[in-house]
Amino acid sequence: MRFSMQGSRRDLGDGVHSQVANTRRVSKTHKGGKTPSWSCLVVVGDSNGKVGVAIGKARGVPDAIRKGEDAAKKNMIDVPLAGRTIPHEVIGKMGATTVLLKPASPGTGVVAGGAVRVVLELAGVSDVLAKTLGSRTAVNCAYATIDALKQLVVPEDRATQRGLPSEELTPWLAKVREEESRNEDSSQVSTESDW
Repeated sequence: MRFSMQGSRRDLGDGVHSQVANTRRVSKTHKGGKTPSWSCLVVVGDSNGKVGVAIGKARGVPDAIRKGEDAAKKNMIDVPLAGRTIPHEVIGKMGATTVLLKPASPGTGVVAGGAVRVVLELAGVSDVLAKTLGSRTAVNCAYATIDALKQLVVPEDRATQRGLPSEELTPWLAKVREEESRNEDSSQVSTESDW
């Protein structure tokens, strides 16, 4: 038995939010019979470059979600962003699932479904194209997306590794970084005016 609790995003404090990507009723067979429990796939993130995924199991759904949130917060990773998108194309794998992520132009939105969408949104990626190949199991999709995000490299770092100027490797990056600095300056001015 499966049902989805997507859309129920909770605030965990410190700017971190959690969302249940998938919920399943599972059972373990003992000598005396079957013991039913719940398995919840939970994604946590700050929508600003940090995201984590974990599974929580318990007799009740609230306990399973809480366990998943605690485990996911411990496993959060940093995601390098280029503005509102990812810096380059990347492929992530988990089991029989392959997830392909491509950067998209501003205004595209998150073109993904299921657990992939939840992970990308909580990571803070606003414009991206995603394609799931192979198995579409929610757990494998979420972990394949995390695998893809772990492989992302900041373009400036890759340029220095190759001994090239970053403008030559990624000509569009200068415009993105300029917009980021402009947004940071405007946010600092607004916070100073609030005082």
